[in-house]
Amino acid sequence: MRHIFFWCGLLVLFSCKPEKQYHDARTELEAATGKLKEIVRFQEEMNASFRNPESSPLPDRYRKNFTGLDFYAPDTSYQVLANFTRTPEAIPFLMPSTTDEKSREVVYGIASFELHGKPHQLEIYHSLDLMDDEGYEDYLFLPFTDETNGLDTYGGGRYIDLTIPDGATILIDFNKAYNPYCVYNKKYSCPLVPRQNNLRTKVEAGVKAFDP
Repeated sequence: MRHIFFWCGLLVLFSCKPEKQYHDARTELEAATGKLKEIVRFQEEMNASFRNPESSPLPDRYRKNFTGLDFYAPDTSYQVLANFTRTPEAIPFLMPSTTDEKSREVVYGIASFELHGKPHQLEIYHSLDLMDDEGYEDYLFLPFTDETNGLDTYGGGRYIDLTIPDGATILIDFNKAYNPYCVYNKKYSCPLVPRQNNLRTKVEAGVKAFDP
């Protein structure tokens, strides 16, 4: 009888454990695949918007031959879950732009995270000019610069759109970093990236520099 229990135990050990590992691996693969599909969908939607004459920032002379923006390859390592510290006492300020226009912004919170094994912080802004507009009540704005600027990406930095999170963390997907519209058309006024939002690392994700 003791031997029966012994062999039954071995059967449970060697039959269940690999199966669990298989399911864990499959779940992780499905999650990774889903994240990659989301990045690809973002790129496709941005390209479609740039082709559409009603939404494209491109002048007609560029849009008629437009085939697609130049993106870095999707990379889930640039999807970071940052600690998000609210800054309710922050004082509103005027953010300068590429023109004489200025937008009214307030630092809504500080995002703290690791990228490439090093800690980083970025300020995340809430636009006082947009907060009363329908659809923008929860909109947050993340402009940043990094060490790819002036090389692979636009020298003035890039933007990421976010929404106000429910808790104390916020997901930042650098694969969704895009260029200011003034890169494509000088008629646009684009906020300048604050000096404190410079990342001292390369962010090889998102859209690259525009070469018409």
